[in-house]
Amino acid sequence: MRIRVFQVFDYVLLLCVLTLVTVGILFIYSAGINSDGVNVSTEYVKQIVWAGIGLVLMAVVALLDFRRLDRYMPYLYGGLVLILVYTKLFGRYVNGARSWIGFGGFGIQPAEFCKVVFILFLAWYLDHSRHEDELRRFAKAAGILFVPLGLILLQPDLGTASVYIPIFLVMCFMAGVPLRYLMFLLLGGLLTMVLTVLPVWQEKIATRSHVFIRVLTSDRLRFICVAAAGLIAVISAVVCSFFRQKYYYWIAYFFIIMGGALFLSRFGSHALKDYQTMRLIVFLDPDIDPLNTGWHIIQSKIAIGSGGFFGRGFLGGTQSHYRFLPEQSTDFIFSILSEEWGFRGGFVVFTLYLIIMLRTVHIMRKTPSSYGLLIASGILAMFFFHFVVNTGMVMGIMPITGIPLLFLSYGGSSLWTAMTCVGLLMSINYRRYGLVGGG
Repeated sequence: MRIRVFQVFDYVLLLCVLTLVTVGILFIYSAGINSDGVNVSTEYVKQIVWAGIGLVLMAVVALLDFRRLDRYMPYLYGGLVLILVYTKLFGRYVNGARSWIGFGGFGIQPAEFCKVVFILFLAWYLDHSRHEDELRRFAKAAGILFVPLGLILLQPDLGTASVYIPIFLVMCFMAGVPLRYLMFLLLGGLLTMVLTVLPVWQEKIATRSHVFIRVLTSDRLRFICVAAAGLIAVISAVVCSFFRQKYYYWIAYFFIIMGGALFLSRFGSHALKDYQTMRLIVFLDPDIDPLNTGWHIIQSKIAIGSGGFFGRGFLGGTQSHYRFLPEQSTDFIFSILSEEWGFRGGFVVFTLYLIIMLRTVHIMRKTPSSYGLLIASGILAMFFFHFVVNTGMVMGIMPITGIPLLFLSYGGSSLWTAMTCVGLLMSINYRRYGLVGGG
């Protein structure tokens, strides 16, 4: 048995993870160096400790049979909800959000760990509901999403909350949920966000007033448009039920999306904090607020550009050492890496992430367990979203959301979450060989 474990162990996946974690520690150390060459931070020491604990977590989870978690999933999900409620009521304020709990100098971010429980529970439900009515199945799955999503948005932590959406969409797609239901949620969410931001865009960036945006600034016009969209949707649905023509179904489909987005954007404008809205605005034009909200993107792009192809050399960066980069050991760790190691270093990091994702796809293809497939698909969505959004954010092609770069960014909560997920992938991979009995 021991020989077989060593034979099927995913050394490639482990090597990529360990390399990224090591690189992360190196640049967290670099982020602590000031302009005099003195290390003024102990964050790299904490990261080493967290990495060691993360390896233990990864090993423990890898040795556990993921199928045995099946019977505990409703209780784990209930615990997730209770923890998020507790965090909202009694958590610490950090960077404008009540998203941390802990004692003294130790704190954790529950919303990070809850991603793992959310993936496991959603996979459990989707695996056990294959014979349910499609619409009812999607509605229940959406309910599983909206409970933690709403609690995290109330903290408010828009960046962490946004990660749950691609996880949900990918897992539902892999579970066979009709694409029209998923697109309904995706298009509705995107349109709501756009309609929420447009009035601020007109105020801050646009040089003239747009007639359409008047609908978004007048409650009376908004109500008329929502009512009209609802009426058209109802009439189309009724006609479709009589004549059974798909044409009317899609008219109702799109008008429900438009009316719903227009209605929800009224509340979105109040739910989003001013700094969150400005992050979306400066994504379109960083120079609109270069010394405040736009500072992050401008300085990050300067750091990445100054690195060139070969970089300035390890510990040779200026943007980080002169403290021009905010949140440089967490959200903008890739900016420091690109400045000091240049394009070559960035390419290595991209390659390592690509290998991890390809290994995840390989595990998804080979596992005979539909439950394992769904878990792995959720982990893949999480890894991909974190990577694309963080690297896109620091390069100025994505809005600033505060999402860390997994394995590299400073922080125990995100590191432990990522390494727990790697342990789950290894557990799924082992069980396809029948090394451990099922639950």
